[in-house]
Amino acid sequence: MKMYLISDNVDTLTGMRLAGVDGVVVHEREELRRALETTLADKEIGIILLTEKFGREFPEIIDDVKLNHRIPLIIEIPDRHGTGRKADFITSYVNEAIGLKL
Repeated sequence: MKMYLISDNVDTLTGMRLAGVDGVVVHEREELRRALETTLADKEIGIILLTEKFGREFPEIIDDVKLNHRIPLIIEIPDRHGTGRKADFITSYVNEAIGLKL
């Protein structure tokens, strides 16, 4: 299975291409929707990497794909500017998921 990047900037795409990951740069809602549809149609792609900006700006599109498709796995990654998440986001996520404070 392959990975595929959908990014909002060329720098992230360039870095991922150096690592052997193909992808595309998009900026608008419809461009993102078309890129996801194309990627979902390719059965060789097992992981879609998305820059975090898309999760913040277009959560309904990303959530729809996550809820209605088992494969591919969607992973949000930080772009060249770093992450927009708070420092303890993993601990907070686990606390919410299991209902226990770690």
